[in-house]
Amino acid sequence: MYTRYINNEVIFIIQYVFVIYTGYMTEKRILFSHRTKRVRTAKISLYIKNLSLKSSFRGFREYRNKIRRLHETMALDGIVISNLIYDLNRTISGCRISKIAQPETDELMLTCKGSCGQVRLCISASASLPLMYLASKNKPSPLTAPNFCMLLRKHIANGRIISVTQPGLERIAIFEIEHLDELGDLCRKKLIVELMGKHSNIIFCNENDRIIDSIKHISAQISSVREVLPGRTYFIPETQHKVDPLTCSETLFTETVKEKPMALAKAIYTSFTGISPLVANEICYRCHLDGDQPTASCTEQDFERLYLTFCNVLSCVSTGEYYPCMIKKGEEPVEFSSVQLQSFADCTCIPYDSISEVLESYYAEKNVYTRIRQKSVDLRRVVSTALERNQKKYQLQKKQLKDTEKREKYKIYGEMLHTYGYGLEPNEKVLECVNYYTNEPMKVPLDPDLTAAENAKKYFDRYGKLKRTYEALSELIQETESDIEHLESIATALDLAVSEADLSQIREELVESGYIRKKYGQKKTSLKSRPYHYQTKEGFDIYIGKNNLQNDELTFKMAEGNDWWFHSKGMPGSHVIVKTKTGDLPDHVFEQAAAAAAYYSRGRGNDKVEIDYLQKKNVKKPNKAKPGFVVYYTNYSMAITPGISELTLISD
Repeated sequence: MYTRYINNEVIFIIQYVFVIYTGYMTEKRILFSHRTKRVRTAKISLYIKNLSLKSSFRGFREYRNKIRRLHETMALDGIVISNLIYDLNRTISGCRISKIAQPETDELMLTCKGSCGQVRLCISASASLPLMYLASKNKPSPLTAPNFCMLLRKHIANGRIISVTQPGLERIAIFEIEHLDELGDLCRKKLIVELMGKHSNIIFCNENDRIIDSIKHISAQISSVREVLPGRTYFIPETQHKVDPLTCSETLFTETVKEKPMALAKAIYTSFTGISPLVANEICYRCHLDGDQPTASCTEQDFERLYLTFCNVLSCVSTGEYYPCMIKKGEEPVEFSSVQLQSFADCTCIPYDSISEVLESYYAEKNVYTRIRQKSVDLRRVVSTALERNQKKYQLQKKQLKDTEKREKYKIYGEMLHTYGYGLEPNEKVLECVNYYTNEPMKVPLDPDLTAAENAKKYFDRYGKLKRTYEALSELIQETESDIEHLESIATALDLAVSEADLSQIREELVESGYIRKKYGQKKTSLKSRPYHYQTKEGFDIYIGKNNLQNDELTFKMAEGNDWWFHSKGMPGSHVIVKTKTGDLPDHVFEQAAAAAAYYSRGRGNDKVEIDYLQKKNVKKPNKAKPGFVVYYTNYSMAITPGISELTLISD
């Protein structure tokens, strides 16, 4: 009997190589057996893009470090959590929970009603984007509620939120909820939210900290440190022996930081609970110290200044004087915090009224990206596979077409033999004659075993075959080019998709085009996606299609003859329509619409994009053309920087 002891690192490498081979997102549980004992790996989500086996181990290290950095940068720190809890105690404390929904497998939406009106609290335990905020918009819920959602509805529906607390500066929020049990007696439950990167969870406990259920079950096979299962006692996970910064003295601060032989900023955020690298670097910056310098190089005066700044930054937790803000570099959000960040002098600091507004706006784009990317991975695989196949077919067809270029030569050979072949001697190998098309001498190779007429027929047969091949290949190449253009437009639409309804329409288009087999008895989805609707300051309506089906509907059903039509030149993109009855537009409206067309195209990241624009009445759709494909013969053009900052979004 052979015995193999496989540790987690080996398992990780096995999964990594498997994902490189398949080339798409996968979630697998690999089970290994040793006698009667089973060892299970934790569920690992991997997304590998454009990796090759040539650099597998280097890529493995880079990928692992990238994942670690991702979780470090996207985790909420203890100060942000304290700011959030401070706002929640002022907003939803004393409110009743009127509605509980679970829009995603790891996300809750609580609707609370009280003296402040109706508010929505979004709680996400996603491994990639854990967050909690007061949401301004509702999210669609599944028709059948998951088990965890049904359990919460049973216990705490119409319950009253007594308080929201944070143990120390941990990334944990504890909701204490008062409700009536089955017998009508007043009792209390706890909803514990842990926002800890990939270890994030939502745990429902009774008043004695006994776990009733959780949105993620963590067994002993997944974590040997702490089980999160019904019936287990809840306790706060190990904090790696970090010090509570709210109760830390100057002596303890200095000793703790001094004893770590590493960079100063890293020594701070690895020593104290709830301190992120961002806050640690901000503390060093305010003290005029380099966060990368070693702790051994700091003097006693430096540590005194560090401690004073440390206390000053954390004073907002006790006083409630937070400064929710977002740091932007141009239009791109870079960081966010609940303290004023002075270390980003070259960026723009935008203050907000609440930390929920910061979180909602900051994570909106990232949340859309991760969620939609995960849900569209099967569609992307279909499109990329079909696109690769068609590109290979196109190259092969072009090569075969090049081989047909000699067809005219064979035709001339046959004609020369018909004209001059009467004078040939038997077993001649070459016919020397004058080409009457060019008046130049030429040589016609012959088969000595055949007569002149037979050689001529041979050349004419070759010519006919190559001519038929050329004609067939010309049509096939046009079809392949059309398929490639269509698939590239679908790939662009997948990049622009922001909702499940958008993906549903793209899937429908792939089914109609034959790239996805339609399942028997499958009904059309009820999810409806509409084009973007923007408006200029002057009141001109601008509509933008999200995919090819919407582009066709927008251009040929919604638009009228005098409306202006915009599209990126030579690349996939959305159809953009500007509504106007007279056909007259101000010059800057043309520029705004062109910038929107550039923004919703494959050239979004370019400095300049060339845009074609003309009136809709001059845009035609050929018969049997693919969705989104149009032709036009007269147009204007302009080069513009992509952007939609000057437009107001009406509906999406």
